[in-house]
Amino acid sequence: MIPQIQPTDLKRALDANMPVVLLDVRQPDEHAFCALPNSLFIPLGELAGRVKEVPADGTPVVVYCHHGVRSLTGAAILRAAGLEALSLAGGIDRWSLSVDPAVPRY
Repeated sequence: MIPQIQPTDLKRALDANMPVVLLDVRQPDEHAFCALPNSLFIPLGELAGRVKEVPADGTPVVVYCHHGVRSLTGAAILRAAGLEALSLAGGIDRWSLSVDPAVPRY
């Protein structure tokens, strides 16, 4: 089972300046429409071949997508490569609903 983090818990971690890598695995048009600040962007279909672009220094990686389904796969790919990865529960859509309504919904 892939661990998940709730958007409100991620917000608390970010506000406390806890180190975390945000990885957006959506498609380019989705990423262009809205994204969490300072996110690394690697579409899910490219992630297996680009895992080395994700920092492997022990910093937790929070993978996100639109609703939290693709991010589970992305986190599984990273975990299989030995990285500490979690999925953002509910994706950027739930982030918009529960943390930051300024993030556009689609």
